[in-house]
Amino acid sequence: MSRIYIEPPEHWLFHTRISVHIGDINYGNHLANDAVLRLCHEARLRLLASFGFSEMDVGGTGLIMLDAALQFQGQGFYGDELDFDLGIIDLSNTGFSLIYRICRVHDGAAIAMVKTGMAFFNYQRQRISRTPEIFRNALA
Repeated sequence: MSRIYIEPPEHWLFHTRISVHIGDINYGNHLANDAVLRLCHEARLRLLASFGFSEMDVGGTGLIMLDAALQFQGQGFYGDELDFDLGIIDLSNTGFSLIYRICRVHDGAAIAMVKTGMAFFNYQRQRISRTPEIFRNALA
C-alpha cells in the first residue's frame, strides 16, 4: 500500500501552539482528521497575521487552497497542547506549498505532517493571480 510522506522544509518560518478542544475529537476518542485541517487553518491564519496579511488580503489578493495531504504519525487527545511549526516550499509565480509539523507539547510526540497547496486568488474575478511581491519580500 502506498503511503504519503511529507518532506519537512529546510527551515521553519513560524511557530504557534493550539489546544485540542472537545469538538476536535471523533468517535475513536482522538483528534479527528477533519479537525487536523481545521487546526492547520488556524495556524495558517496566525502565520499570515504575523506578516500583516490575511487570507483575503495578501498584498491586494487572496489565497485559496488547491490541495491538502496529511501524514498521521500519532494520536492527539482532548486537552492536548499542540505545537505547530510552519514552513513554505515551492514558491512559484502563483502560489506555494505550506508544510505544518504538529507535535504534542507534554511529550514531544509527533502527531502529523500536513501539506497544503496554496494559490493566490482574485475572488472578484474568480481566478488565480500572481504572487505579490510584498509576500516574496516578507519571506526574504
